[in-house]
Amino acid sequence: MPQHIPHVRARWRLAAIVGAILAMFFVASPAFAAANDDSAEPDIRWSVAPADADGPDARTSIERTLDPGESVDDFIAVRNMSTENVTFDLTAADGFFTRTGRFDILPGDRDSVAAGTWITIADSVAVPAGQTVVVPFTMQVPEQAEPGDHAAGITASVLSVQSADDGTAVGVESRVGLKVLTRVTGQIISAAEVQEFVAEYIPSWNPFRPGQMTVEFDVVNDGNTRLVASGTVEAGGQSADYPAAGEIQQQLLPGDERTLTAAVDNVWPTFLIPTTVTLDAEVLTVDGATPEFQPVTAQVVVWAVPWPQLVLLSGAGLVVGALLWGRVRSRRRVSSLIEEARAAGRREASEGGSR
Repeated sequence: MPQHIPHVRARWRLAAIVGAILAMFFVASPAFAAANDDSAEPDIRWSVAPADADGPDARTSIERTLDPGESVDDFIAVRNMSTENVTFDLTAADGFFTRTGRFDILPGDRDSVAAGTWITIADSVAVPAGQTVVVPFTMQVPEQAEPGDHAAGITASVLSVQSADDGTAVGVESRVGLKVLTRVTGQIISAAEVQEFVAEYIPSWNPFRPGQMTVEFDVVNDGNTRLVASGTVEAGGQSADYPAAGEIQQQLLPGDERTLTAAVDNVWPTFLIPTTVTLDAEVLTVDGATPEFQPVTAQVVVWAVPWPQLVLLSGAGLVVGALLWGRVRSRRRVSSLIEEARAAGRREASEGGSR
């Protein structure tokens, strides 16, 4: 399956230039010329996939290992799955991973300065309805390119006119694309560090239940390879893996920084709780090798006052103290009564003797 890169960019919000938009559509694709309202617009569906000269191949993204100064030719396949002939705009730009773990490329209003500038491809391609067209492109690595991983992407996009909430016409660009990852040969270094380590203990107000240690920290990719951030957090004799089951894996390109969170359950408050984050990242390579990553650790001691347990102990102490005080008072009262009875007996004996 090709890597999809959804992106929507709104343009031309002034109704006065709607005619210019439609004129551009007419030049790019006659199928859009009759689309004067939303209901008349055809349903455009398309895909972009890695290919060879004959058509789509088995790759899901384009990944190459190249020397500085080396040039290579490659192909993409644009498939038009709609019932209309469509001319797609083709764009190559610098790639990046979002904080939600998805891959994207720079929007059209930002200039590429890295691997996106290494790709030369046609500005557009006309694809008949239900057909697939193979488009060649060239990757030229600069002589001064730094060793390591570099990300770019290629998209095929179409423009459509939609109505905004205020009734004005809005030009919307929809694009689909794939990743183009290049590893430039040279000294390859896999390195990362944990920064801005903050931990907080959240107690359970049930004194018979442990609490939770929540940890937030930043992972910085200091090397020149792609990494998948993963590891463990340990606190109070308990541990938790990150990312947790069901969470999105965070892939970091060289120089990327990502804020991660983890939660360790069943941690008892013991006033001071040593907490350790261990980063044992997975190194991603173009050739499928699995080089080792030297784990990185960061530690902090978290203050965790066992308030619920202290309240319980205080209450128990008050109850025990009250019981003991009651027993002391009872003993004193019994002793007092006995002493009074003895004194009364002595008085009666003294009075009887005097008679």
